[in-house]
Order: sequence, then C-alpha cells, then structure tokens
Amino acid sequence: QVTSFQGVALRSLCTSSPHEHPEHGRLVYKGNLAKAVLGVRFFSYSTSIFNLFMMPYIMLKTGIGFESLLIQAAFYGLIGFFTFVTPVTLHVLTKGYVIRLYYKDEMDTYTAITYNAILAEKATVFHQKDVKIPDITKMFTTFYAKTKSMLVNPTLFANPQDYNHLMGYDKSFYFNLEEEKEAGEKK
Repeated sequence: QVTSFQGVALRSLCTSSPHEHPEHGRLVYKGNLAKAVLGVRFFSYSTSIFNLFMMPYIMLKTGIGFESLLIQAAFYGLIGFFTFVTPVTLHVLTKGYVIRLYYKDEMDTYTAITYNAILAEKATVFHQKDVKIPDITKMFTTFYAKTKSMLVNPTLFANPQDYNHLMGYDKSFYFNLEEEKEAGEKK
C-alpha cells in the first residue's frame, strides 16, 4: 500500500487495519484518561519511594525528635499513611479503568486492557455472557466482567452498537407473564 503525503511517497507494510490487534481482535474502545491514570499512579509511587528513602536521612540529619512516644507514633503514622495508603487507594480506584477494549467477532470475546499494581498492562479476556451490569450504579464500575469491575465511558465507543453488544442491550427482551403471576402469588 503506497500513499502520498505532501508529495512524499510512504510505504506501509501493515496488512491489517490500525485498529486490529492480531491476538485480541478489533479495537472498539480507547479510554481517554489512560495517560492521566498512568501519570498520577506513577507520581504517587515515585513520591512514596522517595519518601521511604529520604525520611531516615532527614530524621538523622535534622535531629527531629520528639520526647513523647505518643507524638512520635502520630508523626510516623501520618508519614506512613501518605507513603502507603495513597498509592494503594489510587490503585484500588483505578484498577478497573479500561485503557483499550478489543472485540473478537468469531468467538464473541472481549479483551480489556487495564493497568496492574506495577503499572504494566494487564489483559482480561471475557465473553459477552460474562458481563453483568450492577443493579445499583457504582462510582467506578460500569460493568463486571466475570467478577472484575470495569470502568468505561460509553461516549468513547467509536460505534455505539459495540457498546450495546458489550452491555447486552442488543439482545431481545423476553417477558414471561406466567412467571410474574406465580411470583406475585407467592408474595
């Protein structure tokens, strides 16, 4: 395939669409906050590591010491809170944020790419039948893939039908009136 870009010939050796992944399938969703999530988590991890290495040095060099054991415990507890709890909280809140979502038509499977605890990309493969929509809207969950919560922005799907299929909205609705009567009589 040869295309022209301002009079310069460019040759592409790619045989598939730029939105195709040989292993995962067709790209149907790309999260717009992926770089922000990665940046915030990286910043939080790096400041925590810096804090772990610098606190003993600062304590020894400045002679910061407290007479009271209670004040020392409170001080170290506060430092420990920001050193350990902040990165863990950020991980818990953002672990389900979907960076990219691929769909394989042949097998009706999705592959969700998220960040794991060490900021590496993690692939979660699931079928459409494994998707469960929470009964109550949750802040950081759009759907559950098996048991893992996932967060996507429905407006970022290039094709709205892909979102409808993912959530199961394209399935026909079947309402059995007899089952409803029996359930009403049991109450």
